[in-house]
Amino acid sequence: MATFLHRVGQWAFRRRRTVVLAWVAVLAAVFLGASSASEAPDDSSSMPGIESQQAFDLINKRFPGAEADGAQARIVFVAEHGQSVTAVANRSAIDKLVAAVADGPQVAGATSPFDTNAVSKDKSTAYATVTYKVESDDLTDASKTDLTEAVDQARDAGLTVEVGGSALETDAGQGLGEALGVLVAAVVLLITFGSLAAAGLPLLTAILGVCVSLAGITAVSSAFGFSSTVGELAMMLGLAVGIDYSLFVVSRYREERANGHQPQEAAALAAGTAGSAVVFAGLTVVIALLGLSVVGVPMLTKMGIGSAGAVLVGVLVALTAVPALLGFWPNAVLSRRDRKGGRRTPTRLFSRVSRTKTADTHTKAARGVRWAQFVVRRPLPVLLLSVIGLGALAVPSLDLRMGMPGDEAKSTSTTERRAYDALAEGFGPGFNGPLTVVVDARTADDPKAAVAAVSAQLAGTKGIVSVSPARFNEAKDTAVISAVPSTAPTSRQTQDLVHTIRGERGAVESATGADFKVTGTTALNIDVGQKMQDALVPYLAVVVGLAFLLLMLVFRSILVPLKAAFGFLLSVGAALGAIVTVFQQGHGAGFFGVDETGPIMSTMPIFLVGIVFGLAMDYQVFLVSRIREAHIHGEQPRQAVVTGFRHSAHVVGAAALIMMAVFGGFMTGGESMVKMVGFGLASAVFFDAFVVRMAFVPAVLALLGKRAWWLPKWLDRLLPRVDIEGEALTKQAHTPRDSVDNHDRETPMRVV
Repeated sequence: MATFLHRVGQWAFRRRRTVVLAWVAVLAAVFLGASSASEAPDDSSSMPGIESQQAFDLINKRFPGAEADGAQARIVFVAEHGQSVTAVANRSAIDKLVAAVADGPQVAGATSPFDTNAVSKDKSTAYATVTYKVESDDLTDASKTDLTEAVDQARDAGLTVEVGGSALETDAGQGLGEALGVLVAAVVLLITFGSLAAAGLPLLTAILGVCVSLAGITAVSSAFGFSSTVGELAMMLGLAVGIDYSLFVVSRYREERANGHQPQEAAALAAGTAGSAVVFAGLTVVIALLGLSVVGVPMLTKMGIGSAGAVLVGVLVALTAVPALLGFWPNAVLSRRDRKGGRRTPTRLFSRVSRTKTADTHTKAARGVRWAQFVVRRPLPVLLLSVIGLGALAVPSLDLRMGMPGDEAKSTSTTERRAYDALAEGFGPGFNGPLTVVVDARTADDPKAAVAAVSAQLAGTKGIVSVSPARFNEAKDTAVISAVPSTAPTSRQTQDLVHTIRGERGAVESATGADFKVTGTTALNIDVGQKMQDALVPYLAVVVGLAFLLLMLVFRSILVPLKAAFGFLLSVGAALGAIVTVFQQGHGAGFFGVDETGPIMSTMPIFLVGIVFGLAMDYQVFLVSRIREAHIHGEQPRQAVVTGFRHSAHVVGAAALIMMAVFGGFMTGGESMVKMVGFGLASAVFFDAFVVRMAFVPAVLALLGKRAWWLPKWLDRLLPRVDIEGEALTKQAHTPRDSVDNHDRETPMRVV
């Protein structure tokens, strides 16, 4: 591997114009494909294998012309203090609004609160329901304008009017997002390298990779069903790993130049050594992302595929475009001191002692050395402290409740949140999460009697406060019933209620011959949460298992991959605990701008596991490969840990800060779920890079000593050798012109 990538780096440096023109051509081709591609499809909410989805499909089949998941507006009216909505003037304004909205071309129906008994007991609050024939994304501007104008007229009449539902859903502010991440990344790179060119090169190549990836995803979006969400995730990950991978290669290039190598050979060595770590780190990310397909959710599968493609592009850019650009400006990326000091021409390989003296002149490396020396002197206390600390942070995750936050999690500045609060105050907390029950009475002897029996069963269920009249289809063999719980949509009691209703299905079917299914937004969120929870263990097994095999191949060890997997679980557990603490329990919620706490997004645990596992392995491969490289070339285990930190600790720290900046930028948006994703990923990267990789990993390696690199002989013979440490490059360096004495020739050496 190292020899092959050495040749790739050498070729890219020498043929730099060809490489750059090739990437420009690729960029032009994908942009041309993107410009001629059809519009990206909407995000698919399909969740195969769950009852709620089956019920939605049945409604769409038996009630043609009105999709079960079509847009809906729930218009809430609140009378002024001391008045009632049934007063003549207020009633007239409400009826006028309903009549105006009902004439819309995309409207399937509009119900008056006075015809459906949708008035609170104290007559202070009422609501009208408007259903549409299309989904919210397909609503025309004219339909939205008709609704907003009617609402404004009712407000002018003296009523407080708020609109919930999906028809006029408010877009949350996007925040600074990627712009903030790029800005912080630039500052971190500038501090790390002390050179504008060295800081700008990883940013430039990362942006190149992101542009190629996004344009490519757009070009094939229609054929593969990639939605805009796929592109957003690919952009976030592509930017983060693209900067990191280029950072690793540039950092190694500067190190090789400081050790006296000429620019072309330094670029080739950087590609052969750091490039090998980039390849295997990228493969672990790809494994984690493609592993999302085992969950069985089409949306997650597509997000994984698109993001994996962006990571692969980032790897290719780091291995080819970075050496090529270094060929144009070979000295620009060096620090000012190195540029002024000139280049040293090597006359022989540096011995371990001379390498140490050279590296120790750099204060950044010295800080990493001092920390590593502290850890290897006190490995057990450091290990216990890191495990206990992360374990304590993970404790709140035992209280994890999964769901999909709705309008209750939005800011009080939005009309959806105000409508939610008004309905909860006027009709009870469960009114915002009605359950939709679809009764399939085709096989019943008397469909109407069967539907009536189901309605009676629902009305008598503890926890149900009201049941709507059944609405039949044209064939009169299927009916839809709405049941309102007494508890909030995200409460445990509502979840138990759904399971209770479904548990009574067998008795109802035996008595009536009809079957029914429970759906609606509340039931859908419960089903999705259960599906994600059931898929988490198989997903972990697939991802961790495949990554374990890959890391065993890279490090030729059994204990090192086990240590990597355990450390990852610690960091993910701590991140989940932090998410639960802030977004579910509310501790520190105000600091992060979270207006309302609630359940954790159902896809968050698997999403966090998949992405963070891949990113954590970046640091694992880059850091531990340098430690193993030093050990293979003759250093004792504890000294090898110090040497590995000397060359990589500051780079890993900079890479982690960049990732945290990219992910943390998403916390500036207005959407609670986006804040949750940004907070979760940023905190997981922090725990993994600065606690697990900087404390847990060196402590474990120091305690294990040579046992860390143990591999059964029979397995060692079976596994192919990938040479990530560049042993082959060291052997190639032993040429007749090397003026190395006999003693040095017998001592294991390496090219740094």
